[in-house]
Order: sequence, then structure tokens, then C-alpha cells
Amino acid sequence: MTLSITRTRTGLAAAAAVALLIGACAPGSDNDDDASSAPSAGDAATDPSELGDVTLTVWDQEVREGQTEQIEALNAAFEEQYPNITIDRVSRSTDDLRTTLRLALSGDDAPDVVQANNGRPEMGQYVASGLLTPLDGYAEAYGWFDRFPESVRALASYSEDGATFGDGDLYGLPQMGEIVGLYYNKTKLDALGLEPPQTTDDFVAVLQAAQAAGEVPIQFGNSEPWAGIHEFGFIQNQFSDAETIRNLGFGRPGSSWTSEDNVAAADATREWVDAGYFVDGFNGVNYDSAWQAFAQGTGVFFVGGTWLVADLTSAMGDTVGFVLPPAGASGQHLVTGGVSIPWAIPANSDAKEAAAAYIDFITNSEAMTALTEAGNLPVIEADQQTTTGLQSEVFAAWAQAGEEDLLVPYLDYATETFYDTLTVAVQNLMAGQSDTQQFLDTLETEYSAATGS
Repeated sequence: MTLSITRTRTGLAAAAAVALLIGACAPGSDNDDDASSAPSAGDAATDPSELGDVTLTVWDQEVREGQTEQIEALNAAFEEQYPNITIDRVSRSTDDLRTTLRLALSGDDAPDVVQANNGRPEMGQYVASGLLTPLDGYAEAYGWFDRFPESVRALASYSEDGATFGDGDLYGLPQMGEIVGLYYNKTKLDALGLEPPQTTDDFVAVLQAAQAAGEVPIQFGNSEPWAGIHEFGFIQNQFSDAETIRNLGFGRPGSSWTSEDNVAAADATREWVDAGYFVDGFNGVNYDSAWQAFAQGTGVFFVGGTWLVADLTSAMGDTVGFVLPPAGASGQHLVTGGVSIPWAIPANSDAKEAAAAYIDFITNSEAMTALTEAGNLPVIEADQQTTTGLQSEVFAAWAQAGEEDLLVPYLDYATETFYDTLTVAVQNLMAGQSDTQQFLDTLETEYSAATGS
């Protein structure tokens, strides 16, 4: 794989973005070394060639074009370097992985490496149930504490009881950074005689112009309800400020969903639906069908994550662009994001040493280059990569998010069950089955009960 050279400025900015995002996810807690079932640094076997014949079962959700390309290339390279280890790859969609992982982790025949969503509803619960292996011993042995800044490690760190997010033992490592921004069709925007929107007022004006021209303003699919979290977050980012959203996202006591800015965000969501800015029938359209429809020319805009860069580049070439969300009430281009789903080792794995070696291999410097070449955004060493086209626009947006402190968390991080509550609430709001007050009351009830607010 080869790329033309366009140097980006994303290295320190990326670390800054995640550092500013994490702040303090929750009050600190003491680290309990007795909880670890992983070896100490001195006991960890870091030469996989000495482990004998091993079949390593790996569950991932790297199903999109660029994701599949990078993980298949890295798996092949790992097996070539360590012919005694055979990788049995099980690839699932994000939703399928979410619904099957807990049962798999609980079984005697657990996978050896899994991708476990780092929020409280998943990784936090797995840690609390003793289903994941603390990785601190391996981190010391392989140098992960030096490779990954504390801000990145914090997004996969928990106290032993799973209650404290951002402190305690390390339970996973991500490969990629990610943000949820605004993809746009350059040809359609040019035909309207308009530029990518920089403010909310600009954005609404473009939506109105697109609609008047017979275009679908925003392509969207919400039958897989996690997409609704991203869509609502995109709107909320334009009506609130970074501190408020971070406090809500990380479940900090004293925050409230019934604040005036959240009322404005929910009202705007309903207004945009009622105005016809979203594609018809979006609650019956899945995420992949939505971005594919956008790629095929239906829709001027698509709110989506940077994990789609390779797919959209392949489908649209130079006609697709990417910008941060419009600046709204805060005057900042706030953007939802963080790190990709971390790689973790189940507590019931019988090949932990090989699993740790695998995670080390797919997160090293060579892996970051392979990630970039496949169209992805590496979580570290982004400034050492070369990019062109859409990928360069994404790298620039990621750098801007770090330099200007624009990154805010995924909203479902807040409580152990907030993902289920929020996804259903957003679907109901956008379908007209609840109004703003009902929507916010639903979120406030769970949030206040969980945080004591």
C-alpha cells in the first residue's frame, strides 16, 4: 500500500484532544493489585515464538472496508512472524458483538481477544463481573505505558468494581481515534452555490436550500439505534458547551438533562424532523444503508464517524468532504468522539500470553502506519503518517479538535444502562412518540438516580 505525502499536524494535537476529553471521568479510587489475574511485568512471556502451538480466537467488529483491510493485513503479518500461532478470527457487527459478548465472556470456552466497548454499560460491567483481565502487568512488560499517553489509557481504565471510569487498572487498548463529524457531497454543495457550513445558522440555511432544490438534506438511518446517539449529539453540540456535555457524558453528579440548552437541542431535533431535513423513514433504515445511499448520491450531508473514511473514499472519490460540526451557542465546533473500541483479554482465556502479544502487535508503530494506509485514523503517531484527499480533511479536523479543546464524549458513557435508555428515547423523540419534556424527563430520571444528582 502506498500513499502520496501530505504531512499532517495531528500528533500532539490528538493526544491533547483525548487528554482534554477525559479530564477526570470520575473521582479517583485506589488501585488494587490483588485484583489482577495477569502476570507481573517480570513474569510476562513477551516472545510469542516460545509459546508453542496456539490457536488464538479473536472477536472483532472491524467489518468496514478500511477496518477489515487493516486487521486482515495485521493478522497475516502476525501469523507470518509467529507461525506457531494461528488466528481464528470471528468478525461481527457492533450490535451483534454487543449482544453476544457477555455470554461469550462468561463461558468456559471464551475468546482470547475481544473488542469491548469502553463505556460503563459494557466494559464497566464486564470489569465489575470479573470477566476481563487487568493488563497492567503486560503494559509494563511491553512498554504500553510509554506508547500510549495516560489520556488514552484512561478511556479503558476502571477500578476493580467497575464503578470508577478513567482510573484504576488498564483493561484494553484502542487502535484508532475517532470523531463524528459532517460528511458532505461536494458536487451537490457546489451546485447549490454554497460552502460547507461553519455555524448552525449557516447549516440550517444550507438545509433549506437543499430541500428547495429537491435534494435530501441529511441522509440518516436509525434502525440500529446507536446512530441516533450520534445524530442527537451532533445537534446537542451546537446548543450546549463542552463542559456541560462532558459532565453529562461522564456521569458527573450535579449535572442535569433538563437544562435550557438540552431543551433547545431536543426542540431543534424535533424541528429538523418536522421540517423534513432528514430522509423519510429514517427509523426504518439501517446505518450501512444510509451511508451507502449517501455515497450513491442521495443526501447532501451525512453525520458519521471517521471509521467511514475508507468506505466513502472508495465509493465517492474526490466528491466527498468532511468538516467538524457547525459552531453554535458556544461558538466552538464541538465534536463527539474519543477512541475506537479497545482490544481486551477475557479473564477466561487460556492463551493470555499470546493474546497480549497480539494486542501489542496490532497497536505498535508499524500497525499505526498500516491503519493509516487502509484509510483509518490512528490513535497515536498520527503526525508520522502521510495522507491525501478525504483522509487529510479528517486528520486536519482531528488536529483542530485537539488544538481547540473541542472533543466531547459519547453520551451513553454516563451510566451502566444509559445506552438502552438513550437510544430508545432518541428514537421516540425523532419519531414524534414523545415530546421534548418527555424525552428529557426520561433521561433525567435515570441520570439523577445513578449519580445522586
